[in-house]
This record gives sequence, structure tokens and C-alpha cells, in this order.
Amino acid sequence: MALIALGVSGGIGAYKAVEIARGLQTRGHDVAAIMTRSARRFVGPVTFEAITRRRVITDQFAAGANSDIEHIQLATDIGLLVVAPATANVIGKFAHGIADDFLSSLYLATRAPVLMAPAMNTNMLEHEAVRANLTTLAARGVRFVDPGDGYLACGWIGKGRLAEPEQVVEAADAILAPPGSLLGRCAVVTAGPTYEDIDAVRYIGNRSSGRMGYALAAEAARRGARVILISGPSMLPPPSNVEVIRVRSASEMQAAVNAHLSSADLLVMAAAVADYTPDQRTDGKIEKSDGPLGLTLVRTPDILADAGRARGSANRPVLIGFAAESGDPVERGRAKLRAKRADMIVANDISRADTGFDSETNAVTILTATGDEAIPLASKSRIAALILDRAEKLLSPVPARSV
Repeated sequence: MALIALGVSGGIGAYKAVEIARGLQTRGHDVAAIMTRSARRFVGPVTFEAITRRRVITDQFAAGANSDIEHIQLATDIGLLVVAPATANVIGKFAHGIADDFLSSLYLATRAPVLMAPAMNTNMLEHEAVRANLTTLAARGVRFVDPGDGYLACGWIGKGRLAEPEQVVEAADAILAPPGSLLGRCAVVTAGPTYEDIDAVRYIGNRSSGRMGYALAAEAARRGARVILISGPSMLPPPSNVEVIRVRSASEMQAAVNAHLSSADLLVMAAAVADYTPDQRTDGKIEKSDGPLGLTLVRTPDILADAGRARGSANRPVLIGFAAESGDPVERGRAKLRAKRADMIVANDISRADTGFDSETNAVTILTATGDEAIPLASKSRIAALILDRAEKLLSPVPARSV
């Protein structure tokens, strides 16, 4: 992903910048924080250092070799400059080319895109000088995350509060997303667990949260694909710009996949589909008794294997499955790659605390017919991007339109 410079200027919203830094890291980006003198009156640099694991830049002329040109080096390395909160003062400096601290010097030196999240008193935001400065910056290509409405630090109620961290993170990620690498494609992604009902109260389920599948759906949408997310029960909010189909059981997930398989260029089976389901569901509630309760379980459909058989010798859709195993998952993953006629299997060890169900991180091995590639521990958003990078190489070219 990208190295992002996060400029933090002096406003009460500076505390939200900590969450912005964390959110950017969760998406797989590295973050270098730059704090103005006024920003340090609201949040200490040590907070950002703990989050980013980088030295926080606070002084344009810090002691050390070549320190006076550090802003030039960082300007070259970054993929994006984010300023949040962006005060009226910083907006004015950027608009008029004033370079009297590290952040304003970095703005003039970089050719990376710039995203600003203004935050200030309502009257300041509406002042014609500030509006003119915003217009000037917009004309230069600077992009903005509009401030929100609500209670301001000055006690007023109105527009001017810093946008929520997730909004800033989403806007930054959209700027950095590959430019339409999946435009014209349809990706069907499954996510989450399935629940196999025993009676009206009880069910057989698993611990899948859906995080990996939701990250894949979000990444495919950022790349321009039409995304159909078929989700089992999950507490996660759906990603933006995807079509969500809610299902509960393995049979419902199979029906939803089959309904969209013919239009899919890519099928990603990230869901933890139950392997077994009760042979019959009892209406109402099974009352407890003193004796044991026997259940007969039958195999659920193997959705990925069925898709592989239905595809036959064709190369569409590209089929990607997951092998979530205890211990070394690679051998089982290779067996699944062959048995299910898949193009890719993503194998991971669920017995590790940092790669198991509901973890925000993962470490996987991507298995294809041409070999294996181990991906070390990273956020699931980062893993999703790497999986789709490999998947794109397996897609046939989009046919040219006749004119």
C-alpha cells in the first residue's frame, strides 16, 4: 500500500487524527505524522509515535544530518498528504504558498495528491477569505472531506466539526485505490458464517466474523468492480458501493451464489460455510429431557466444488477458495486446489490468535497451479489487496466493445 503523511494542525479535532492514523494503518498503509506547534497543545507526539511506530516530525530544523531537507525526502516518498484537522491558518498557508513550518513546506515540495479535512468555527468556515482559499486549493486539485454539523468546541452548534475518522480514511483510501483495475468486472464474494438451524431457538454455527470477506468486497469495489456480497450472519457494517445479499444457511448461500454465477468474472468463497447441517429442522423448540439428545447431521453442498464442476474447462469465473485449518494449512490447501478445480486457494492457520476468526490481521499462503506465495502477518485489508492483485492476473481481458 502507500506511505501517507498525516499533517495534524492545532484544533480540538486533533484527537480524532489519532483514530485516522489507526484507520489508515488498518487499511494497510504506513503513516508518518507531522504535528504543528499548535497541534501539540492538544495531543502529545508520543501518542502518534505509539500508533505509527515512527518518529513524529515536529520541527523543520531539527538537529541532525540533512535534517533541514527532510521535508524534501518525505515529499518524494509519500503517496498522499492528509491534513486533519485542517485549520483556517493551514488552509491559508497552503493557498498562498507560505512555508514557515514542516507541514507547509512539505505541501509545496510534494507532488503527491493532497486531502484536507477542514475543521473550525462556523463563522470562520463561512468567511469569504476562507472560502476563497478553499476555492484556490480545489482549483489546484486538493480534495476535501467536508466538515460535519454538530456541537463545536466553542459551544456553537453548526457546521465546522472535523469529519469522522472513518470518513477521512475512506476518502484517503479511495484516492490511493488502483484506478479502475476491475472496471467492467463482476465479483461475487461470500463472507461470514452460516447458521444451520436445529429448531426455532438453536443452531449450529461457527466463529467467523466475516472480516476477510468484507475486506475483499470493499477492495474489489474500490477497484471499480460490481460487487455482490453474499453474507452470512455478521455484525459488520457492509462496505460502500456493494450489493449485499443476506443469507443464513449453507443452502441459502448456495442458492444465492448459483443465481449470480453466470454473471460473475470472479467468485471469492471467503465464507466459513458449515460442513454439516441437521437432516431435519424441528418446528418450535425441542424441550430438554433427562436423557441425551441425538442429532443426525448430513453434508452441506460444497459450493466452490460445484462451481468448479459447472465451469468445466472454461476460464470464467475465476474461482478462489479459502483453507482455514488448524496447524499447517498448506498441504490441505493444495488438496483443495485440485479437488475443487479452483484457480487459487488462500490458506491460513486459524489456531493462531492473530490470524484466527474475528482477528483484524491475517497471515496466509496463496496457492495456485504455478506455485505458493507466503504473505506475512498484515491487516485483512492489506491481505485482500494482495489477493486481488494476484486474482487480476488470472482474469481474461475484457472484450472490446463494438462501435
